[in-house]
Amino acid sequence: MNKIVRIVIALMVCLLVGYSASTVTRPSIETWYVTLIKPAFNPPNWIFMPVWTFLYVLMAVAAGLVWDKIKEQNQEVKTALGFFLIQLTLNAIWSYLFFGLKNPMLALIEIAVLELMIYETYLKFIKINKTAGYLLIPYMVWVAFAAILNASIWWLN
Repeated sequence: MNKIVRIVIALMVCLLVGYSASTVTRPSIETWYVTLIKPAFNPPNWIFMPVWTFLYVLMAVAAGLVWDKIKEQNQEVKTALGFFLIQLTLNAIWSYLFFGLKNPMLALIEIAVLELMIYETYLKFIKINKTAGYLLIPYMVWVAFAAILNASIWWLN
């Protein structure tokens, strides 16, 4: 399997996770989320879909680049991709906690764990492929911002 095929498979997985999370998010946006007090720095709702789509593409390319090194660094790649799958799962779970259960406090605890897992994935990826590691930086920054936003919403409500 070549690098492009691996990236495409990773992209399908990432976008599927994003889509599954959106099925919980969308119904709550117009009902529950609009009723919350939000901080002044809360972005407009329309910005989230393009940002997340872009981040899922970056994540998929990063995973595909790491996966492409499976023959040279078998165990390291398996470990790195294991962390990638853990953080991807946590990524989806956040939407279920925040929008599905409508529980910003539980989502805040979970997003802290998510950020740590993304950082650990970054550390694993950068040892295998520097570009793959760098591609996770915007994701780490966005999730850090999302954690601050999540904490602010919890505090204000």
